[in-house]
Amino acid sequence: MKAHLSRRYHMSASHRLHSDSFTEQENREIYGKCNNPYGHGHNYIIEVTVSGQVDKETGMICNLADLDQCVQKEVIGRFDHTNLNKAECFSNQVPTTENLCRTIYALLSDRFTGARLERVRIEETSNNFFEYGGKEQHGSPNSR
Repeated sequence: MKAHLSRRYHMSASHRLHSDSFTEQENREIYGKCNNPYGHGHNYIIEVTVSGQVDKETGMICNLADLDQCVQKEVIGRFDHTNLNKAECFSNQVPTTENLCRTIYALLSDRFTGARLERVRIEETSNNFFEYGGKEQHGSPNSR
């Protein structure tokens, strides 16, 4: 019996949406107010969904304490109260929330025993959320 478990986590971080491959004018046109040279911050809600067989002995897909410890170590401890632009993983990519979703998915994808990471969902604002569930069968990204 396959089941899904989703868990929410909170973190705060700042970023500036800016690409060195664009001119200053292009960056302003593409990213608008998110290109502010001083950056801006968000109180992100990160939702991690895993799936798997329900263990007959424990009745669980995975241990919540193990899931929490993994997300704390790999995600919250790494990004909470930071400027995402300064994180090594964003040295060659713009720290959009789409890219943050994909990065978090990659950090967590092989960390669970007996459970499979299904998706990472990030709520950036009350109006904007992003999801990433890994690569589709044909190899194209499945974001948003």
